[in-house]
Amino acid sequence: MLNKEQIEDSARRHHAAEKSRTPMRAFSLQYKDMTIEDGYAVQDAWMKLKLAEGRKVIGRKVGLTSRAMQEAMKINEPDFGTLLDDMLFENGATIAASDFIDPRIEVEITFVLKHDLFGDNLTIEDVLAATDYVVPSLELIAARSHRVDPETGYTRKVYDTISDNAANAGIIIGNTKIDPRDVDLRWAGAILYRNGIVEETGLGAGILDHPARGIIWLAKRFAPHGVPLEAGQLIMSGSFTRPVIARAGDIFKADFGPLGTVELSFS
Repeated sequence: MLNKEQIEDSARRHHAAEKSRTPMRAFSLQYKDMTIEDGYAVQDAWMKLKLAEGRKVIGRKVGLTSRAMQEAMKINEPDFGTLLDDMLFENGATIAASDFIDPRIEVEITFVLKHDLFGDNLTIEDVLAATDYVVPSLELIAARSHRVDPETGYTRKVYDTISDNAANAGIIIGNTKIDPRDVDLRWAGAILYRNGIVEETGLGAGILDHPARGIIWLAKRFAPHGVPLEAGQLIMSGSFTRPVIARAGDIFKADFGPLGTVELSFS
């Protein structure tokens, strides 16, 4: 496992890579014995650097919820990251692709909590009862470390992705607020368009068979540390589409049918 100095070094490297828009080498290329818990320790240290600069936590994200993505990353559980206030973009926003390293877009259902959620034995009903509303959303993901090292061909590991705040760089939420009991979230679907062309489609059931299960997993992960999911926070339950590459000039639209639409453009 990494020691304190190595964890802080990795956090500083991620911070510098994001600021300079220059990807770093995957830390596990240097430290072969790195673990998933090391990845979360690096993520936590990096988020503390951002908080020290004035950022605020607005929520959490769950990732790698689909079986296909877990198999690709050679893990058997999801991962999580932290949402900060400067990561939130308005529906219909235009952002610069050059502000991010290898930006990509995924479709998500985001829960907005009205009550704290805490415990390792929660049910779907517990999540729905604690939810003020759900909103259609897009996740902007990025890579502060090379996905594939240009010199060695080394592919970064899941602990590198976790260190990289589970690849999160932004969240774009729709304007339609839905009572989670008014719709069967397993069948809540979306069509993702890039420049008017359908790139991906999917259903909420792709998230552990119900989007609320992503929230349950996250609460269980935090429970041993005495950390609740807090009222008012945005909790991204996980993507039910693969990530689609975003380039300057691209226009994305996610059509959730009765749940509304979310749009984002890249300049």
